[in-house]
Amino acid sequence: MKIQHNLGGIEGLAPINYEKQVFVEPWEERIFGIHTAMMALSNHLNTSTPPYPIEQVPTAFKSFWTWGHLRMGAEAMNPFEYFRLRYYEKWLGGISGFFVEEGYITQEELDTRTAEFLEDSAKAGAPLPSGGNPAIDTQVERYLREGDSPKRSYTGTPKFSVGDTVRVKNTFPVDHTRLPGQLRNTIATVVQVYEGAFTYFFPTEDGIGTPMPVYSLAWKPEDIWASALVEPNSLYYNDIFEVYLEAA
Repeated sequence: MKIQHNLGGIEGLAPINYEKQVFVEPWEERIFGIHTAMMALSNHLNTSTPPYPIEQVPTAFKSFWTWGHLRMGAEAMNPFEYFRLRYYEKWLGGISGFFVEEGYITQEELDTRTAEFLEDSAKAGAPLPSGGNPAIDTQVERYLREGDSPKRSYTGTPKFSVGDTVRVKNTFPVDHTRLPGQLRNTIATVVQVYEGAFTYFFPTEDGIGTPMPVYSLAWKPEDIWASALVEPNSLYYNDIFEVYLEAA
């Protein structure tokens, strides 16, 4: 299990940062905007819910990019780097690496440009280039309003019902997972079966990616952690894809 997926099972990481500002540095707003634009221009949106006429948008960005890709980039990091870097620094690294992998920029070009900004801070604060395209702006603004829903129609029958006792499978993640590590091989109770089915942005090696039911589960915290670490008479909840569950 990658450490990044098992934070609920690790003690003494570091002091908790109670920073209340969404963006601490101005560049963090910029990287959030870049990520949002990448999602809004992703080439999969012509088959998403709702569908977008993405093929008609005059953008040079022709790749597949979602929240899942952003998370996968963070999960691929060395754990020591993962815990050392700030939240949006992880975003910056993942997005930069993606642009290099997709061929939009070379690593040499990126390193050279970075060195220029580090040597001359005035360049980093210079005004952004003018230009833009109203059609791209319209697409990004529509995506911000309507999004990209994971909910899908479903004609099957959920395997479990409210009140059922289930076991979380001991699934081994490879590149990406949506299963918190501390929940593997634990016992929980189904408290809600969400209506319909939900997919994921892309298939993962541990089973998500096709439409399936999702359940809200409740655990006794002492079934996950040591009794000394939990609040008495409390419950822990998490939403889990069906593929991660089996009957107990």
